[in-house]
Amino acid sequence: MKHIPNFITLLNLLAGCLAIVAIANGALTHASWWIILAAVLDLLDGAVARLTGSVSAIGKQLDSLADVVSFGVAPGFMIYALLNNAIAIYYPDNESMYYLAYMGFLIPLFAALRLARFNIDTGQEKNFLGLPTPAVALMVLSIPITVNCRLVEIPWLNDFLNHPWGLIAVAIVLSLLMVAPLRLFSLKISSIYWKYNRARYILIIFAVILFFSIRFASIPFILLMYIVLSLLKLNEAEAE
Repeated sequence: MKHIPNFITLLNLLAGCLAIVAIANGALTHASWWIILAAVLDLLDGAVARLTGSVSAIGKQLDSLADVVSFGVAPGFMIYALLNNAIAIYYPDNESMYYLAYMGFLIPLFAALRLARFNIDTGQEKNFLGLPTPAVALMVLSIPITVNCRLVEIPWLNDFLNHPWGLIAVAIVLSLLMVAPLRLFSLKISSIYWKYNRARYILIIFAVILFFSIRFASIPFILLMYIVLSLLKLNEAEAE
């Protein structure tokens, strides 16, 4: 039983690797679904470890190594691919612009720094310092799904996410948020009481309503709401 959580973590890593393969083959939307699977597995391994009493130091390190690939390298490679595509449209004759595509790899660099700091910081059990890497990956994977979705279209958002400078802005802002001294609440609910979870419940309600309204285009707005609610500190002291 004690090996099950680590096996799930390795499946998370495998999903991240398959996402990278999909990106290399130009299947960015397929890659997004692999990253979503990795995120589900990332939630599952911790839950199984706690249920089976098999939380371990090696499991924590393995989890961070898997997260660097699934929520760092894969999203960085996706931004790189999206930038190459956007530059080919907006600046087809400017070869020097293609070097800007490497800005996408800021994400894995800062993700590695974020996760290394998380591993040695014992004060991030109930709250995060900096934006968690899965949230960054969620934002990035939403880009190809959003711009290719025909059910719901937001023209100004699509224009921004399709433009090279918009994508570069996304890469820089997400990278900086990962290491910013922002105290963000964890989504883990240890008590059902409203006063301990006001921010969590408000975020969940907001996310559900917005997702059913505009699908994956809702993710940037949900992420912004998460940061705003964290800054407002609506949650009272966690239940003992």
